[in-house]
Amino acid sequence: MKYDLIAPCYFGTESAAAFDFKRIGAEDVAVTDGRVAFRGGPDIIAAANLWSRCAERVLILLKTYKAVTFDELFDGVSAIPWEELLPADAEFPVKGSSLSSTLSSVPACQSIVKKAVVERLKRGHRVQVLPEDGALYKIRFSIRKNMVEVMLDTSGDGLHKRGYRKNSMEAPIKETLAAAIIDLGRIYPDTLAQDPFCGSGTLMIEAAMKAMNMAPGLRRRFTAEHYAFLPAAVWKEQREKALSEIRRGVEFQGVGFDIDPAAVALAAANAKLAGVEKHCKFFTADVKEFSPAPGAMVFTNPPYGERLGDLAAAAELERMLGRRLEENPVRSAYIITADADFEQHFGKKAKRRRKLYNGMIPCQVYMYF
Repeated sequence: MKYDLIAPCYFGTESAAAFDFKRIGAEDVAVTDGRVAFRGGPDIIAAANLWSRCAERVLILLKTYKAVTFDELFDGVSAIPWEELLPADAEFPVKGSSLSSTLSSVPACQSIVKKAVVERLKRGHRVQVLPEDGALYKIRFSIRKNMVEVMLDTSGDGLHKRGYRKNSMEAPIKETLAAAIIDLGRIYPDTLAQDPFCGSGTLMIEAAMKAMNMAPGLRRRFTAEHYAFLPAAVWKEQREKALSEIRRGVEFQGVGFDIDPAAVALAAANAKLAGVEKHCKFFTADVKEFSPAPGAMVFTNPPYGERLGDLAAAAELERMLGRRLEENPVRSAYIITADADFEQHFGKKAKRRRKLYNGMIPCQVYMYF
């Protein structure tokens, strides 16, 4: 059986996310703002969770319909054959959102959706009580301009949680966003990448994983591994396939620097957890001492706003980075920041810019070649 699938992602990362789904053989891949839609069987659901570098999660779309009253919302959810998806003991929390719709109260909509699922499951399983002490099935709904989408979450924790970052420094860049920035730079197996503000090492670790063709989800589990309607064997098969495709002999090197020794120690620990410690090295150094190699690619997220607390100090760091790259020309540089005056401080106009969102914060990736 094939399913309609939706993968939400940050604005600006959609094309990178879509590439991952095309690569695993998903059908009908279509990009819209903040999401990628596609189709596939249980093997694609497993592969999408394992391989998606930039999407936030993978959802099964169960139904799309219009609803302007609570009765219409209830009837639409109730028409879904929940008994074929959820066992009688399933735990099924409901989360959702509503935007520009008549049904604007999310808590009220959540309770209506929950009630509809409960009634359908009681009828379908011919029981009076649903203990909710079994496997977890996360139900999600979205109401946009009165159009309802009802979905089942296959990922569980967001896909940015790769399993390698146990702790992080303040205001870290999410792994999915880091992967999208790395994707802009075209990493090869012999690339030398450097980051003068490495923090907890995310950009260099994601670059190493990309160079090694390592599936980002290999070190974690997904909610749908316990879904009764999906064959358990597909997860094992897709994991083994992903393991067999890792390029272990690559010459890629990711080198990170940070002024904070605690950040450097944390980055090294994260790289080890990610299985890329042979390809990532981290050192304590001030950006004033940054002398990148001539053929290097620089990927960095300079401290700004809440990470620094002082806009004047942030501007000074950007000026220093500009001087260091002027004195040590590199193959290319990809710098993400929320600072609208970055080019002025850095001292040079970017060749290209890409707008991305870091959570709710609008940022730009400034690209220099």
